[in-house]
Amino acid sequence: MTPNALQSLLQSFESLTILVLGDFFLDRYLMIDPDRAEPSIETGLEAHQVIEIRNSPGAAGTVTNNLCALGVGRVVTLGVIGQDGHGYDLRQALEAIRVDTSALIASSDRYTPTYTKPINTVTGDEMSRLDVKNRTATSDAIQDDLIARLGELYDQVDGIIVLDQVQEADCGVVTSRVRDRLAELAAADDRPVLADSRSNIDRFNNVILKPNDDELEAMVSDVRAPESAAVNLANRKGRPVILTRGADGIIASDGEQSWTIPGIAVPDPIDIVGAGDSVSASVTSALAAGASLEDAAQLGVLVSSITIQQIGTTGTASPNQILQRSAKPWVIDDAKKEDGKM
Repeated sequence: MTPNALQSLLQSFESLTILVLGDFFLDRYLMIDPDRAEPSIETGLEAHQVIEIRNSPGAAGTVTNNLCALGVGRVVTLGVIGQDGHGYDLRQALEAIRVDTSALIASSDRYTPTYTKPINTVTGDEMSRLDVKNRTATSDAIQDDLIARLGELYDQVDGIIVLDQVQEADCGVVTSRVRDRLAELAAADDRPVLADSRSNIDRFNNVILKPNDDELEAMVSDVRAPESAAVNLANRKGRPVILTRGADGIIASDGEQSWTIPGIAVPDPIDIVGAGDSVSASVTSALAAGASLEDAAQLGVLVSSITIQQIGTTGTASPNQILQRSAKPWVIDDAKKEDGKM
């Protein structure tokens, strides 16, 4: 992809509407000053002192963060949150980055999924995390509402990203019924619908699959030749596959051809949290704007090489950062180069 073509592609994102369907979490960072710790009068246990609270959209919210950073004109959310304080904070965090939350369902029957992450402000280390998730099945009434809203929104958007974060069966947003309805809608349509799932990637049909190496291994019998495995999976599903491979980049296949986009070497330290979400956002946006599968995968590698350099947060990449990286993609640490490590 030439520099002019890349710039034109990025500019075209302004006219897109992308729907994000899935499990929206609140990432709640509690900044703790260890020097202010004091014993609890009631229990004698150490009472950690929180000096700052930072809220950020997580899981499917990380995808929305990346879409907004890329300059996508309208980002729409479809998911379920609780009628609780964490739900309020999550909605506020989404709306702060101009995300359309009008289709987000708030239910008194559900908790707002939340990752609470205490951070030691002296060392910067994350302490033991506290997770709030729904561990009971999503009700038929909520599923009916999700399916109805998905049908209403489907024809209004240029692309859809599905983020299936909850591993407990049918306890999240992307239940079996929601997956089946999505497959029906996508069967006779060529707009990009991309699915990313921790536990159920092989259960999606008629959509672009975005597995990583480990998820691919759970779906195919032989992953010793990942390119062939990606081609075979794309043939079996009848839709493209975007195989993310960490430092080894991306393999993209439409079932007939495949393209291997090598990873971009960047210096340590790196933080891979959210890298896959940045690939989902950039690849889907590129395909929705008319890019080829190869160019979309190339953009995904560029974007993820930027996001992994943002430490202690789920990174994003702006068009300016992408253009700068594409002009000089190989960022080699001189010390490592001398040591022969790259």
